[in-house]
Amino acid sequence: MSTKRIEIANKLVADFPTGEARIPELKEWAVKNGYSEYAASFVWKRENRVARGLFKIPSETEIKTGTPNIPLEVLASEVAEPKTVVPDTTANLMMTTDIDKMVPDKFEGFVSWGYFKEIKSIIKSKMFYPIFVTGLSGNGKTLNVQEACAELGRECVRVNVTIETDEDDLIGGFRLVDGETKFNLGPVAIAMERGAVLLLDEVDLASNKIMCLQPVLEGNGIYVKKINRYIKPAKGFTVIATANTKGRGSDDGKFIGTNILNEAFLERFPITMEQPYPALSVEKKIVLGSMEKYGLVDEDFADKLVTWAEVIRKTYFEGAIDELISTRRLDHIVKAYTIFRDKLKAIEMCTNRFDEDTKTSFIDLYSKVDAGVDPMQEAEEIETEEEENSDNPF
Repeated sequence: MSTKRIEIANKLVADFPTGEARIPELKEWAVKNGYSEYAASFVWKRENRVARGLFKIPSETEIKTGTPNIPLEVLASEVAEPKTVVPDTTANLMMTTDIDKMVPDKFEGFVSWGYFKEIKSIIKSKMFYPIFVTGLSGNGKTLNVQEACAELGRECVRVNVTIETDEDDLIGGFRLVDGETKFNLGPVAIAMERGAVLLLDEVDLASNKIMCLQPVLEGNGIYVKKINRYIKPAKGFTVIATANTKGRGSDDGKFIGTNILNEAFLERFPITMEQPYPALSVEKKIVLGSMEKYGLVDEDFADKLVTWAEVIRKTYFEGAIDELISTRRLDHIVKAYTIFRDKLKAIEMCTNRFDEDTKTSFIDLYSKVDAGVDPMQEAEEIETEEEENSDNPF
C-alpha cells in the first residue's frame, strides 16, 4: 500500500510544483492518469491540511512513517504559514463538549469595582496583552475576568493551576478515548486556536513546569512536539493570570502552597493589577445584589454586614489580627441567612472555618455592631484583645 502511495505522491509532486493541491484537483488528476478517483485520498487527511480545502502532498518519508515533517524554517520562525491543529471533537470531549459554553454566563447582580473596567478594556481591544491580577482571597479577581468576557461575548478558557500542572495538562497529551489512544489538545492550545481569553487561575501555585508557556506569553505560536504540529494564536487571544501573591511566595504563610515564580515568567506580564476589596458603598450594593438573587432582601442586615467586614479588614491591615472577612464570605453569609433565616446562625456557621478565638471575636463584634455600638471603638478593642492573647503564654 505504501509503495503505491509513494508512486502516486512522486507523480503528484512532479505535476504540482507548489507541493499542494485541492481535493477536486486531486480527483481530476487521478482519473486523468489512469487511477481511480480516490487514489490520492491519502493526501486530503487532516494532518496534511494547510488551509481550508488545501492539502500538502506528503513526502516519501512521511508516507512510510506516518509522521509529517515540519520544515526547519517553520520551526525557527513564524514567517512560513504553519498548519493549524484542528481539535478532534471526540478526543477533546472533556474540554469542548459544548463550545458555546466557553462564553461565561453573566453573573446575576454583578457590581463593578477594582480593575474591572481596565480588564474589560483589554479584552475588548482583542490585543495580545497578558496581565497579572493579584489580591487577597475572595475579592473578585476571577469573577472580574469572567464577567468582562460574559459582557463582551468573548470565549474564556479557565485553567485552575496546581503544583502538578504540566505541559501535558496545558498544551495537550495522549488520552485513552473509546479504547484508542488519541492526542487531546489542552486548554492553552484550544484558547490559542479560538482567539479566546486564557485565564490561568491561582497561577502562583504552579511549579517551574509552567515555563512551557514562555512562547505563548510572548504572543508567539507554539510547537507541539508530541504530534509534530505548530499552533499559532488567532486574533483576540490573550492571557490573564490571577494569584493571591505577586509570584514571590507567601511571606506570612497565609497562602500555603504558593511558590516563587521564575522572574522570566513574571517579566512577560506587562502590567500587574492589585485587586482591592470594594469600598463600603460598593460592597453594600454587592451584598444587596446577593440578597435579591437569593430572594431575601434585608437592607439593615446588609448595612451591618459590610460595616462589620470593614472594621475587621481595617484591623487586619493594621496587623492586629491574622484573619479577615472577604466579599465572597459575605456572599456565603447571605446565602446561609436565606436558608436558615437566622442572622447570627448564618454568621456563626460561616465563621466556623476560623480558629475559636477569632470566630468568637468576630461574632462578638457583629453583635455589638448590630446593637449600634461604635465599630471603630470595637476595632481598637479587638486589637487590644489580640495583643493580650499573644502576650499570654498560656
